[in-house]
Amino acid sequence: MTSAAGRSLRAADANDEIKLGFIGCGVRGGLLMKQFGEVPGVRIAGLCDVDSQRLGQAKERFPLAKGFQDLRDLIGDPNIDAVVITTCNHWHCLAAIWAMQAGKDVYVEKPLSHSQWEGRQVVAAARKYDRICQIGTQQRSDPMQAEIKKFLHEEKGLGEIQVARVNHYFIRKSIGKSDAPLPIDKNLAYDTWLGPAQKQPIYRNQLHYDWHWDWNTGSGDMGNWGVHILDDVRNNIFQDSVALPHRILAGGGRVGFNDAGDTPNVHFAYFDTGSIPVLIGLSNLADQPGSKQRATHHGPHSGYIAHCQGGRFEGQRGRAVAFDNDGRTIREFTGNRGDVLHQQNFIDAVRNHDRSVLHAEVSVGNDSTGWCNLANVAFRAGGAFSQDAVNEVALDEWRNLVAATGEHLRSHQLHLNDPAIRLSPMLELDPESEQFVGEHAESGNQFLKREYRSGFEIPEFA
Repeated sequence: MTSAAGRSLRAADANDEIKLGFIGCGVRGGLLMKQFGEVPGVRIAGLCDVDSQRLGQAKERFPLAKGFQDLRDLIGDPNIDAVVITTCNHWHCLAAIWAMQAGKDVYVEKPLSHSQWEGRQVVAAARKYDRICQIGTQQRSDPMQAEIKKFLHEEKGLGEIQVARVNHYFIRKSIGKSDAPLPIDKNLAYDTWLGPAQKQPIYRNQLHYDWHWDWNTGSGDMGNWGVHILDDVRNNIFQDSVALPHRILAGGGRVGFNDAGDTPNVHFAYFDTGSIPVLIGLSNLADQPGSKQRATHHGPHSGYIAHCQGGRFEGQRGRAVAFDNDGRTIREFTGNRGDVLHQQNFIDAVRNHDRSVLHAEVSVGNDSTGWCNLANVAFRAGGAFSQDAVNEVALDEWRNLVAATGEHLRSHQLHLNDPAIRLSPMLELDPESEQFVGEHAESGNQFLKREYRSGFEIPEFA
């Protein structure tokens, strides 16, 4: 439980200045400071980072803001109305809960959680303490999304949707691998940086950002970018009618880098929703060694495809295109990515103390994050690749995705049967308990909740 003082905060008057505290002053935090700074009536009043150098740089931008190296001190400041959390993924839930316990409203970056169990606790905390909590899936505030839903569902512009495919093909570099543990900079409050995560030696080349590729602190690119696009699918394809998939089959591996990361840099998954099936393909490798080209794929490199009776719809951040069955463009959509509008939406909800107006309220963000968490769990629960397991899904698009992944691996002198490639059994999820059930339940359930370090445990509300 947080040591921050105070459990109540008056609802902000419509004319009041909203004083924000930022927990995390890295690249994403800096960008959000700029975007929130464009919202009228907002003042950046507090800055917090465990890295004193980053904190100092942020203070140069906002010299009147109070500086903190421990988030508990910022959260306990009675002059802060709401917090913006841009920490490492493993801190998102506990920081949000502590802030809401102290009476603060919360804007927290995606992915919401490191596991579905802790995500549920954030939703429950928002209800218990009656706080506004918005997730940083900013595309939800892009007006284009409403146009897309009208086209697909009201106008039936392409007929019935049959299959949804998600892509994220983005080249990344190796994070390196050293023989000796990474020395921790004296300017960093390392114990606070670790927070809920386990204290383990780090063998990569740098601490910041590359925590994404370590299960102890990150969620891989499935949580880093997959959450944005899967959230688009939940929003535009399902209109949020599907919270979590019923069954999941996933595979992949961390290959080609020989580095200290352990999250997959090639990842593919099938989601059985009970209605429209959803697939995702993800790779951080180039199309071949030394190339600057992404892996060969169908559709946008970072976006989604709705295969429909009358054609296909391709959506990505800020734009979308509808094609008929002959490949002719029949409609184009242009958006604005949701930047600033999403932050304005949060501030509007804070001023009126009305969570119903939020475009990415915490429960919505928890569900979208859940697809990524489940894809990661399935990967971790996997064993040797099996074509028979792949063939359990009688869907051409799925088999084509796996075959294309095999071609991609072969360009790197690898193959699907390589020991580095894993494939899960088909995992069945009970939507009520959010636990796996059936024959392979235990292989997945062991990854549904992490162990927390003493003093940084997630409190249980539900």
